[in-house]
Amino acid sequence: MKYPLFSSLLVTSAFWTASALGSVPAQADREPEAATGIYQQALVQASDYMVAAAHPLATEAGTTILAKGGSALDAAVAVQLVLGLVEPQSSGIGGGAFILHWDQTEQHMTTFDGRETAPEAANAHLFMQGDTAMPWREAYVGGKSVGVPGLFAALYKAHQRYGTLPWADLFSDAIRLAEDGFPVSDRMARQLAVGWNRGIEHSPAASDYFYPEGQPLKTNEIITNHAYAKVLRQVASDGPAAFYQGDNAKAIVQAVQQAKVNAGQLSLKDLAEYTAVEREPVCGSYRSYRVCGMPPPSSGGVAVLQILGLLERFDIAALAPDSVDAIHLFSQASQLAFADRDHYLADTDFVEVPVQPLIHPDYLAERSSLISSEKALTVIQPGVPKHAEAMARISSASPELENTSHFSIVDADGNAVSLTSSIENVFGSGLMANGYLLNNQLTDFSLSPELDGHLVANRVEGGKRPRSSMAPMMVFDEDGALRFVVGSPGGSRIINYVAQTLVGLIDWQLDIQSAINMAKFTHRNDFLALEKNTPIAEHQAALEQMGHQVRVIDLNSGLHGIVITESGLEGGADPRREGRVLGH
Repeated sequence: MKYPLFSSLLVTSAFWTASALGSVPAQADREPEAATGIYQQALVQASDYMVAAAHPLATEAGTTILAKGGSALDAAVAVQLVLGLVEPQSSGIGGGAFILHWDQTEQHMTTFDGRETAPEAANAHLFMQGDTAMPWREAYVGGKSVGVPGLFAALYKAHQRYGTLPWADLFSDAIRLAEDGFPVSDRMARQLAVGWNRGIEHSPAASDYFYPEGQPLKTNEIITNHAYAKVLRQVASDGPAAFYQGDNAKAIVQAVQQAKVNAGQLSLKDLAEYTAVEREPVCGSYRSYRVCGMPPPSSGGVAVLQILGLLERFDIAALAPDSVDAIHLFSQASQLAFADRDHYLADTDFVEVPVQPLIHPDYLAERSSLISSEKALTVIQPGVPKHAEAMARISSASPELENTSHFSIVDADGNAVSLTSSIENVFGSGLMANGYLLNNQLTDFSLSPELDGHLVANRVEGGKRPRSSMAPMMVFDEDGALRFVVGSPGGSRIINYVAQTLVGLIDWQLDIQSAINMAKFTHRNDFLALEKNTPIAEHQAALEQMGHQVRVIDLNSGLHGIVITESGLEGGADPRREGRVLGH
């Protein structure tokens, strides 16, 4: 098959080459909108296939695979392996992922759960110091917070089902970039300069890589990662067994068990026995659309569906997207969803979760009646859906930070992937093994196992998967045709970012890039956050008069989405990060 000419691909390659030489400013191809101070990206259109991912080099890797006739799932493997190299602060093979896949021929959707698991030796008191939970800023550092990485197992399992090119052929771009070098992105450099992750200083391998000679890597500095390339070559040749067994597994266990701070319990047996799980998606309706997402252990799919269902009785289309009334209604719906999320959602292999009752139209109608058009809700309690009356548990939040990644892919045959991956904190636990960072996903569990004598659903248990807010989504029209593929990083705010984008697409009829560009607002049943330096920040006083507790802060979404139209594909990438869209 011939390689088509990618005009947009060539532009992106030129941008990165010039940027590496220091001759092109980081935002050179974005037009700032004076009214908001937020850079606005242009909608990308294509006729055959498309990739929207969090880094230009990863997007290029995906389109290269699609140009060879590869499937959406083939491209997903290539994209993720490059992301783990060039965006190590956000995701990688030392972490996990949730994958939604649409098979156009079979008209079938499935999900692959590559979420990390707690070591079998872990128990509910993992993060307890006597009767007190460790502060999160201490808990994430070192080996105690590291779960069994699930990314490679999930990618391989999905590829066995939906890949068309050989597994080994999907590693080429990541290996080449690791061996030949790539420019450090501005985002990575800024996060290293801030020095947020205290774990890196306790890991000699990570310190040497990210802070050579004691100084953080600089923007556009060219770096290599031969250790990462070596691991990829082994897994390309021998499959995931090369990651979960043998020398690489020993390196992971050594890094965790011999960590200078918070030595962990992860074992060779934990790694060898890890299994990615294929699960049925959780789906519900909104207007004339069918919306599908990831089931537990992610809370993302359920919570997004709840927000949409709670808003269904309101004429959202009649409201301006950035209006006080729209923010007021959406924030209350989000409060209600988060109250249920913190109370009920956890790993269904360990805890009973009333998934269908939580998204049932009758329950959502009942809860929606609490939403007022004039006055804000105070902090609210979870509801009691049908069959949940006897669930004796208590609500508990867990910290989830913004350092995750998402990409969306549609191939030439109409197959699609929506994939969100993460190592949790920026640069994860700070521990490094064989050129990649290890996650700190176990701090996504509640650090306290019980409150007031009631067990927390999302408590630590051996082999359990911590609750997540990752929300890769797919949306279908009334005829059952796939229309939207979308998702975002952003910690627990992912739920709001994705739900707001879907409202933009469905109610306000925005194109995907305009929906992504919208000024962000979030509410996690704590306070109403308005995005700094946007027009909606001016609504603070009006919303406070309605009873909202308002803070104006940075809201760092990273949405990437594709819309399938009658004439082709339209893609969008969040201007708040460095992602790009390419297609043919």
